[in-house]
Amino acid sequence: MRDPARDSILETPLSKSRPQLAQNRAEKSSDPRPPLVVGGEAIPPGRRVRLDLPVARLTTGTMMSLPVTVINGKHPGPRLWLSAAIHGDELNGVDIIRRIVKALRPTRLRGAVIAVPVVNIFGLLEQSRYLPDRRDLNRSFPGSQRGSLASRLAFLFMSEVVSQCTHGIDLHTAAIHRINLPQVRADLTNPDTYAFAQAFGAPIILHAAHRDGSLRQAAAKRNIPTLLYEGGEALRFDEAAIQGGVDGIYRVMAYLGMYAPPGSLPAVTSTEARETRWVRASRGGIWRCTTRLGDPVKVRQPLGFISDTFGDKPVQVRSPMTGMVIGHGQNPLVNQGDALVHVARLETP
Repeated sequence: MRDPARDSILETPLSKSRPQLAQNRAEKSSDPRPPLVVGGEAIPPGRRVRLDLPVARLTTGTMMSLPVTVINGKHPGPRLWLSAAIHGDELNGVDIIRRIVKALRPTRLRGAVIAVPVVNIFGLLEQSRYLPDRRDLNRSFPGSQRGSLASRLAFLFMSEVVSQCTHGIDLHTAAIHRINLPQVRADLTNPDTYAFAQAFGAPIILHAAHRDGSLRQAAAKRNIPTLLYEGGEALRFDEAAIQGGVDGIYRVMAYLGMYAPPGSLPAVTSTEARETRWVRASRGGIWRCTTRLGDPVKVRQPLGFISDTFGDKPVQVRSPMTGMVIGHGQNPLVNQGDALVHVARLETP
């Protein structure tokens, strides 16, 4: 049955409904610590709440909402946000968050976890990286309350989620027709972020400068250490990348003193890289990749070849440097200039 009270909250402008709702919830809590307020919901310590943040209506009149789970720990501590599907076709993070949220127990948690498994809800429905107006949400932060749909969604996420947190992890995959080795991207020149990235324990940690309009940049301006985890490919679940993300989040929560992992985690030796390069096609044709994710490569080592449909006149594709393969294209049909293999130059110990 429909809940008239819930419907009335969704229909009321946020600026009017949320403060009153938060006040009502806070008055009901007997815990001496103030509750965590997200979207007008006051979540007392030791509680888990699933809520929806209204975003915008579709042309049909259906309200689109941002799904959020808030787990407010019984004890004080850091506040960590987990976000996925900022690009609507990148799905591994959705399952990573599902597994983490179902396993966490508020009574054992120090601090809080705010989990948003699908940020770009519009792109998810269309199985698209972008929003309906073709904007990239991860180039729209920190957003504006009066801007485009992407800008408004970014503003809502910053206001209700990021502003509540001390640390953040944003979960991604490679773009369509590409696949990535599980990796963490972060500003390694920032000591706090560097330690945060090391704690995650991905196979490789990449130094990545902030891009204009990205969530990482917007969070950095608020002095919030933020990691971007990538693994797998768009529109596919990759078990290795998903499990790597789950294990990394548990390591991070242990490092922050938030939560003890449920059992022993596999040991991981992270490699660092501060330079990467995409090898691009010198001609169009059929691409046959002969290297795999994680393979070490030498400078000028063959990575595959491009030929015509009969396999005639093959052109070798070679590595521009010594390093490791951290990503490659999945589509064998390539045009001149297409990205084929992503190689990282590894830091020497």
